[in-house]
Formats: sequence, structure tokens, C-alpha cells
Amino acid sequence: MFRYTLRRAAFNHIRVFRTPNFCQLQPCPALIHGNYLKGRSSRSFHEFGAVSGSETDTREAANDTIYALSSAPGKAGIAVIRVSGSGCLDVYNGLCPSKPPPKPRYAGVRTLTEPGNRKAGGDGNIVDSDALVLYFPGPKTVTGEDVLELHVHGGSATIKAVLGAIPKCTSPEGVIRYAEPGEFTKRAFFNSRLDLAQVESLGDTLAAETEHQRRAAVRGNSGALGRTYESWREQLLLARGEIEALIDFSEDQHFDESPTELLANVTKLVEGILHSIRLHEMGSERSELLRNGIRIALLGPPNVGKSSLMNLIVGREASIISSEAGTTRDIVEASLDIRGYLCSFADTAGIRTKSASLVPGEAEPLSSSSVIGAIEQEGIRRARKKALDSDVIIVLASVEPTPSGGDGESSSHHIIYDLETLQLAAGAQQCLLAINKSDAVTPQEFSRLVKDFQTSVLTRVFDKQQQPPPVLTLSCKAARETVGAAAVGLTEAPGSVQTLIERLVQSFSSLTSLPDDLQHLLGVTERQKQLLIQCREHLQDFMDEASSTWDDCGAPAWTVGGGRKEPDIVLAAEHLRLAAQRLASITGRGEGGDVEEVLGVIFEK
Repeated sequence: MFRYTLRRAAFNHIRVFRTPNFCQLQPCPALIHGNYLKGRSSRSFHEFGAVSGSETDTREAANDTIYALSSAPGKAGIAVIRVSGSGCLDVYNGLCPSKPPPKPRYAGVRTLTEPGNRKAGGDGNIVDSDALVLYFPGPKTVTGEDVLELHVHGGSATIKAVLGAIPKCTSPEGVIRYAEPGEFTKRAFFNSRLDLAQVESLGDTLAAETEHQRRAAVRGNSGALGRTYESWREQLLLARGEIEALIDFSEDQHFDESPTELLANVTKLVEGILHSIRLHEMGSERSELLRNGIRIALLGPPNVGKSSLMNLIVGREASIISSEAGTTRDIVEASLDIRGYLCSFADTAGIRTKSASLVPGEAEPLSSSSVIGAIEQEGIRRARKKALDSDVIIVLASVEPTPSGGDGESSSHHIIYDLETLQLAAGAQQCLLAINKSDAVTPQEFSRLVKDFQTSVLTRVFDKQQQPPPVLTLSCKAARETVGAAAVGLTEAPGSVQTLIERLVQSFSSLTSLPDDLQHLLGVTERQKQLLIQCREHLQDFMDEASSTWDDCGAPAWTVGGGRKEPDIVLAAEHLRLAAQRLASITGRGEGGDVEEVLGVIFEK
């Protein structure tokens, strides 16, 4: 009796008709907002109390008419001032009392005057003589309310005068005040013009600095993600309703489906959602690379040309160049846009270890020629850490004259490299290998050195399952001597720096590309990803609980005894509820109780 009472108390928000037909289940409107089962849109967010603070204060603030400068501050040809709320026409009448409002969605030229400072029989103090005025009646506007736009001259004094004149207007509809940060977008969210996923994409659109950042933001702004998450939530709520009906009426009703069949059907539904969530998580990882930038580390022994290559790529002297080994002790970073990708390059200290060696001949290791000091050891430690945190690793080696005592019988030059850097590159998502100073030997000699290097070194570092990266030819000296060779996007330059750039772009594409039918997943943000992970964990808990309905032989197990285990249906339904709540938190709709905690942070962006 206690267990039955506990079940009833835990799910008393579900209203179910006493019928054996699952198709006639009626979830409570508090569970599925706006009667989605009938194809209607969701209700206003205010209606369900998902806004922090006093409900009365929220409603009063929602009745205010707000205004703000919507274009960028500073001098411009035109500045746009937006007014939103039920008092839009009152603002217009206060600024333009002598002319009727323009036809909705048609522009009209008006003279704006300051209210409360009009001379008898005159127009008063003119704040802008030729302003373009547009009126948009709600609800089909950017905020879902009446909107008035004033396109005024973009001088600082004019903007200040117009902004100062608007609050002097009076409206019986409520207060006319300056908008809080993000308040226009917040009203669009409250009036179901945008969901929370679209709001985040809007912030990304405004913050986009590169072409691929812009494309990712546009993908998320389409509303497809919000519709997908809402569809998943509705499916979970309906499945949960059927399970809870089974809890309430399994003892006194006959159901068309057996409990085993019902859980099997719900399990198939959950499996499909789990698969889709994993795809969304992958899309978020790739989207984060576009938003935050792709991290690239330059690794290699000292004096192989890492700093020179860094300066050539970024187009300025970011790193100090010197023939003295170990010039770079700390990490030097620089960000730039390469073919629409935001990239962060890191020039690291030269790594000298006992694995640094010579090819061909495996002569004396480089590190034994001098003592590594404490400062250089710290630089090497930071270089290793930077490599592990990077998305792409560029390993540099170089052609050097064979030192005395080396094996110079077969060649007067050798390739100097560091084995540890190659091993770090082998574990990276993407890696490139370039051999610098190719101009030090003839092309025939360079080809032979590279072939020996691939045979004796690369085949040992990269196993059979991992194909070694192709060796790129590089000459930073020749590239520096060519005017404009450092500019990204030019044709092939001496030293093949442009070839390295092309290979980098290919690596960027491999890290961030998605199939055409999954392009919208680039709009998944980190916040959405974290909520999806939590949703996935709750769904996996449901799968683990539902799997207990079968014994070791695969037979249904609903009774205790004979090796069979009874599942906890109450706990399974609770897992579905928690998963649906995480989905509701993504879009800001439904029963996501913690939505108000993130509203302020998101809208202020």
C-alpha cells in the first residue's frame, strides 16, 4: 500500500482517462504547454512562471515601452533607434504631432521635435529634420510587440537629442524607459519569436569575426535545433505518460499492449534519441573549433625555423628570429583568419631530448652537445603541454651540414629532428610535417634525404594503422626574400609556404566539416552540449533500468523468482522526466525549472 501511495504522489500531475487504450491518454496541459498534441504553438513563457523574481514585477516590466540605439555607437550616416511596446504610437505622436503615423511597414520622412518644448503655434525644438520612420504592428515583429524604428542622422549630437526626447513622451499604456541589456531579445523570447537556442545563435552572429563563424551562427539561427529538441521532449513526455498509466492502472485494467511490449517500444524510441544526441555532441565539438579558434602548435628542435615560419604565416614579426639556438624560451601566440577559419598559432621552445638525432647515420644526439638549463627545461615543459592541448601540430625538421665526427661519407648534410615531437604529432587530431632549409642542398640531394628520413624514422613512429603525414618542403629563407610571400591567399611562393597553408586549410576542414544533412548541428553551443550530455545520461539510466525486464536468457522478467528481476517502472519514468527537463532547459520552453538562471547571461550578450 505504501509503494502504491508513493507512486500516486510522485506522478499526481498526470491526468489520465481510465481507459485501456493508450492512444487516448491525455497529458496534463501543465506537462505539455500550449497543447502541442493539437499542433498549437507554445504559450507565453510568463504563463508558466519560468521567470525569476516576482511575477507581478515581471508583468509590469513587460508592459513598459522600451527604446534603445540599435545601431553601433559613434558617427555614421544613419543611426537606428528602436522602440518596442504598446506605447509606440504614443512615442510617435509625441515626436511628430503634426502628421499621422506612416502606413504599417512603409517608410515615411518626418521631422522629429522635442515634446514639452513646443512654442505656441510652432513645431517646437527640432531634434532631426529628416528622419525616416517605420511602424510595425505586432505580433509579427522582431519582439512580438508593436515596434517603431527611427532612422535618424548618425551624428553624436543628433542621436543624443533624439534619445533624450523619447522619454519626454507620455503614454497611458505604461512607462517609457531605456531598454536593459538584451531586453529586446528577451521580449522576443517571451513572445515566442525566438527560442533560447536561437537567442544564443543571435549572439554568435553578432560576435562572428570570420566567415566560418558566421556560417555556424546562421545554421543555429534557423530554429531547426529548437524544433528538434522540442520534438524529442514531446516524445519523451508521451512515452512517460504511457508508463505512468501502466503504473496507475495495471492492476485493474486490461491494456492492448503488454508491459514488456510497451517498454520495448519506448526503448526503441530512446535508442533513436540517444543516437541523435551523439551526433549533436559531435556537431558541438566542431562548432566550438569554429567559434573559439583552431589551436596550432609549432614543434621541433631548436633553430629549425619555427619562429621564421610563424612570422611568415601571421605576416608580422611575432617571434624573435636569431641563429642562436634556444632564442624562443616561452610560448609566443598569435591569432589570425586563414580562409575564414579563426586560428591561434603557438611558437614553442625548441625541444631537445636524447631522441633528437641525425639522419642518415644516426649520429651523435643533439642534446649531448650542450647542457639544458632550468629556463630551457621549463620552456620545453610548456611546449609539451601546449602540444597536448592543440588541435593541429606542425612538426619542423631542417637540413643541416653534417658536424665533425658525424657520418658524412654518404652525404655532407643531414636532417635534424626530435623524436618526441614526432610522437606528440602522432597522437594529435591532425599533424603536418615540414622540413625546412630545403635550399641548402640540391633538389636531388634533398629528395634522397627525405626518402631516408621516411624509411628510417617515420615508419618507426607511425604504426601500420596510422598513415605517416606527407613531408612538406619548406624554405623560410627563400620565402622571406620574396616580397609578399607571407600573405595568405597568394599564389605559390618560393619556399612552398603556400603549400603548407593549403594543407592547413585541409586539416581545418577535416576537423570542422559535417555532411550536408547535418550542417545545422554547427549551431549547437557548449551550453546546449552540456545539457544534451545530461539528457543522454538520464536516457542511458532509463535504458539500464528497462534492460532489467529481461533475464539472462532474453525472456521477459516481470516477476521475482526463478532468476528473474522486476524492473522499477517508477524509476524508469523518473529518468524520462529528468531527460525531458534537460531538453526543456535548452530551448527555454516547457518544464525546465532552471532556465531563469541562464536568461540574464545569455540576453546580455
